[in-house]
Amino acid sequence: MTDSAVQVGNLIARYAELIDAGDFDGLGDLLARAAVGAVDSPGLLRGRDALAALFTATTRRYPDGTPGTKHVTTNLILDIDDEAGTAAARSYFTVLQAVPGLPLQPIVAGRYRDRFERDAEGWFFSERLFHIELVGDVSHHMLSGLPT
Repeated sequence: MTDSAVQVGNLIARYAELIDAGDFDGLGDLLARAAVGAVDSPGLLRGRDALAALFTATTRRYPDGTPGTKHVTTNLILDIDDEAGTAAARSYFTVLQAVPGLPLQPIVAGRYRDRFERDAEGWFFSERLFHIELVGDVSHHMLSGLPT
């Protein structure tokens, strides 16, 4: 595995770590240079503050500050062009949740389509698209409607 593959893979894992920690400002920082939204969305959201506000407005946090979730990312396929400083990734995600009133269960699953670029500071997300395919009980997770 190349150094670039590790760095890009770490960005994908960092997303899961931040959202499960309820660190929505950290998510805003991680995705600050990315266009983010649903695969079929007519418009994508951009900017650190807008993305942090989206997570804050839509994701329930419990007294420990977390949403009580574990985002599991699997089936990662990377396509890296080191010379051009670009990369693309495809992966699956499954979100597990266990909170008071909801025993451990998968609540949503789908696919990510990511793009990355590299500059003097390293690799960063330039695009994160998601496609939700399976939805369970998200009533303990979402503050508002599930993004599509």
